[in-house]
Amino acid sequence: MTNSETSGVTEKSKANQANEGGQERLIAQIAKELGLALKQVRTTVGLLDEGNTIPFIARYRKEMTGELDENQLRDIEERTQYLRNLEERKQEVLRIIEEQGKLTEDLAAAINRAVKLQEVEDLYRPYRQKRKTRASVAKEKGLEPLAEWLLSQPKQGDPLNESAKYTVSAGVKDGVETPEEALQGAMDIVAERIADEAAIRTWVRQYTMDHGMMVSEAKTPEEESVYEMYYNYQEAAKKMPSHRILAMNRGERENVLKVGLEVEADAIYRYIQGRVIRGQSATQAVLQNVAEDAYKRLIAPSIEREVRGELTEKAEAQAITIFAGNLRSLLLQAPVRGKNVLGVDPAYRTGCKLAVVDDTGKLLEVAVTYPTPPNNKKREATAKFHELIDKYSVELVVIGNGTASRETEQFVAEIIAERKNRGGELAYLIVNEAGASVYSASKLAQEEFPNLDVAERSAVSIARRLQDPLAELVKIEPKAIGVGQYQHDVSQKQLDGSLTHVVESAVNHVGVDVNTASPALLGYVSGVNATTAKNIVKFREENGRFLSRKQLQKVPRLGAKTFEQCVGFLRIAEGENPLDRTPIHPESYGVVNRLFAELGVALSQLGTKELNEKLTALDVSELATKLEVGVPTLRDILESLQRPGRDPREELPLPIFRTDVLKIEDLTPGMELHGTVRNVIDFGAFVDIGIKNDGLVHISQLSNGYVKHPMDVVSVGDNVTVWVLNVDIKKGRVGLTMRRPD
Repeated sequence: MTNSETSGVTEKSKANQANEGGQERLIAQIAKELGLALKQVRTTVGLLDEGNTIPFIARYRKEMTGELDENQLRDIEERTQYLRNLEERKQEVLRIIEEQGKLTEDLAAAINRAVKLQEVEDLYRPYRQKRKTRASVAKEKGLEPLAEWLLSQPKQGDPLNESAKYTVSAGVKDGVETPEEALQGAMDIVAERIADEAAIRTWVRQYTMDHGMMVSEAKTPEEESVYEMYYNYQEAAKKMPSHRILAMNRGERENVLKVGLEVEADAIYRYIQGRVIRGQSATQAVLQNVAEDAYKRLIAPSIEREVRGELTEKAEAQAITIFAGNLRSLLLQAPVRGKNVLGVDPAYRTGCKLAVVDDTGKLLEVAVTYPTPPNNKKREATAKFHELIDKYSVELVVIGNGTASRETEQFVAEIIAERKNRGGELAYLIVNEAGASVYSASKLAQEEFPNLDVAERSAVSIARRLQDPLAELVKIEPKAIGVGQYQHDVSQKQLDGSLTHVVESAVNHVGVDVNTASPALLGYVSGVNATTAKNIVKFREENGRFLSRKQLQKVPRLGAKTFEQCVGFLRIAEGENPLDRTPIHPESYGVVNRLFAELGVALSQLGTKELNEKLTALDVSELATKLEVGVPTLRDILESLQRPGRDPREELPLPIFRTDVLKIEDLTPGMELHGTVRNVIDFGAFVDIGIKNDGLVHISQLSNGYVKHPMDVVSVGDNVTVWVLNVDIKKGRVGLTMRRPD
């Protein structure tokens, strides 16, 4: 090996060691932040870097991660990405400063120590190329030495006399006209230096966060708006809940409110002066004025933007968390199986679109009726409803909650009353139709129902989202499913990412029947992208239903890694191998075979009472050692064997079915009602009690005890008992409580 080759290998080795050292520092920091073991973080980062998905790691790599759940894995993933981006930014900043010839050992150390991007940017600020400023103009006029003289804080001398040395009259070429102008220019240079000092900015930022007051006022006080509570409002910034921050921001964007962040400046002046002024000097008074100018003109405006930005970022994160939690609860609502359903997309002028689907979701018939104003063709509509109900043995009518929903509800209640004498069970419920119109106009809906118009497709979606909420709602862009708060005001990129993760988690939690799933549903399965999902469906259409999981390996573009990631989440109900209908991964089939040999049973006994009794009696720890498998994996295998084909949603309560209409005029304080939680927000929960508008259970009324957040008590889809607190018929508002009256 030549010297040059040896040198190259050595340099490469050093680089690898540096990268490994950086990786270990990253792992150590994440472990400390999240309170996890180094091994857990190191293993998780390694698994993610190898291309494994969060659902796959959470379900099938429990021994390796120490049974970290999806949320913990997601936290590690997010922090890893943040810290890697931070490291890239550090290296870029170090390179730029070094190219300027201004990088010192202390500065490099400070940048490398930084744990937040804001710290790096503060340190980089003095070296960042700026647009033209008062200080840069003063520097061009040669006033930097005068600024240095001011900062040297001499015991003797007069600032104006010293400044006169930099004027044209003193013979300085391109100088300034007067001593006062020279002094002001030097003061501008010093002010910018103060404003660029990282330590000062850090202190002022924290002080502003701790002591600042968010204030708002109306631009036109006499005008009515939804922001009236903020027309003359102030609150400590650090104590403001997220929904109020986002409400203020929206009011400001809509030009209704003037919003600002106010803080008492005297303490800030004292701090800055203490950092700059070393004692009595000839320039003390000038530097005191410079410190105030630096704060008011340069520091305060940018710090206000930064603090408000940080508050908004936290508020958006909270709003996204709420939306994600609500979405997960909505997606995992219990499916209503075994019933033919009549879906109704209500409307006034264009009529109610009807769609009958069978118990598998197959479309049987569509129609349109006009029972609501302005047409009021109730007789013809009644006949059509009875015809469809009789023809298809419909047991449930599902009404979308959009325009004309309550008039349609009244009409359907009358239909149910007429049918009571005919025998047979018929009930109705109203579902949130948010996103139905988005789906109806989508390319996916056009492919699924090319011969239906948009409203008819919407009626099908409304019917199906009762039968299988997850399978239907995955066809809709997650943020179009209205179970959030201020979802249009937050970072759309972060919202999309968070909601996509929620849908992926829900889909993989439930599992997917590979022989019936749509491309939209398959696209959320671990490791499967849109192209692979379409290829699975195409393969199924061309070759018939899948008989085994092994067949998936024949699907074009479904390689070994994708197969590993997805196969455990794909189910085959009546396949060649009974294990294919369980969540057990094929990599563990050998463990099952050894287990069954140990018990002396056959695969054909899967799901029988006899097998379940044997499985229940096993000592998991002892058996895991014998079968050479981890305890968590064996525990999951045993649970899957006892309940093959189980849908975890079936354990949840079904929605409340209704047969008659309740009006707001019927309500009185103290009345007990049963309702369904439709939305959970920071300050409470909205509950559908069967009237036009959902009632609000304020956070203070959710429990007799202290409630930190409504999500700790209720979730979307929960069936709850409530009592009427107050009724405002004029505004259509109802206050509810979940605290049982004495």
